[in-house]
Amino acid sequence: MGVVASAPAKVILFGEHFVVYGEPAIVLAIDTRAYAKIENRDDERLCLHSSNLNLSAYFEDGTFKVEQGNTREARMKFEPIRLAAERVLEMYGKHVGLNIEINSTVPVAAGLGSSAAVVAAVTAAAATLLSVKISKQDIFQITFEAEKIVHGTPSGIDPAISTFGGALLFQMDTGFKPLDVKMDIPLVIGDTGVERLTRVQVEKVRQVREKYPQVVEPMMFAAREIVLRAIDAIKKNDMNTLGDLMNINHALLYGLGVSDESLEWLINAARKAGAFGAKLTGAGGGGCMIALANDERLEQVLEAMKRAGGRTFTARKTDEGVRIEGA
Repeated sequence: MGVVASAPAKVILFGEHFVVYGEPAIVLAIDTRAYAKIENRDDERLCLHSSNLNLSAYFEDGTFKVEQGNTREARMKFEPIRLAAERVLEMYGKHVGLNIEINSTVPVAAGLGSSAAVVAAVTAAAATLLSVKISKQDIFQITFEAEKIVHGTPSGIDPAISTFGGALLFQMDTGFKPLDVKMDIPLVIGDTGVERLTRVQVEKVRQVREKYPQVVEPMMFAAREIVLRAIDAIKKNDMNTLGDLMNINHALLYGLGVSDESLEWLINAARKAGAFGAKLTGAGGGGCMIALANDERLEQVLEAMKRAGGRTFTARKTDEGVRIEGA
């Protein structure tokens, strides 16, 4: 018998890119989840399979062997998972073989934190299977360490939201602060299908900031004000203000050069179809955007974005972080 665990994806509601320069960001766990099923093996091989990516490989005695899919892609996707599994095995005290089956509904390389969700789920499932006592803080630390393989110097946002769920206010100098969000936040997420590298977009913003510091500094101040007003709007359940602030936040990001045509098509379609607001989420340059709409308009916004070329789905805030399924 195996153990199945899952962890949520995330959207950045406000503050991406500005967060790199010390401004606050609001991050939301959504009810789109990554699943990991783990079973014992008779040997000491670590076998990994991702059904949605059509990748299979195994690690054994320092050897990495791909059985299905592209070698480079398999190594890139599976290395963080191997690290997480091995950290749990270290806590277990001996090396045993594991079958790890990944099944994720989270779009990959789209800014929704898919890699962190997968690693958090794997960590929780492996610990439960091996009866290793592990806290949420341990899962966060292991996921954060694994994320360094993917992103180099990650902020820790993705591991935190996948582990703890809910809504977080994040700032570089103060770290994470949970936000008590009672408001339902119905979103339509549009995936452009355009993969991009976060570091390329971050570098783009750095260059603009260095070239035009007197222009960009007031934009940073505006981004901070947007986050503070958004917290107030969330407390008051004020969808209209929240939508306006999303539109203004997107205008700032557009001004920094991190939007692109694929995102603009979807954002404009969402607004025309009656969304309160729409913006890119994550790094930009492709990836995903989000649109806020009430329940009556949700379906028409989704259809309009689909007609504009997006892979669309609805999502809502979830307070549940990583969990064992069927527990």
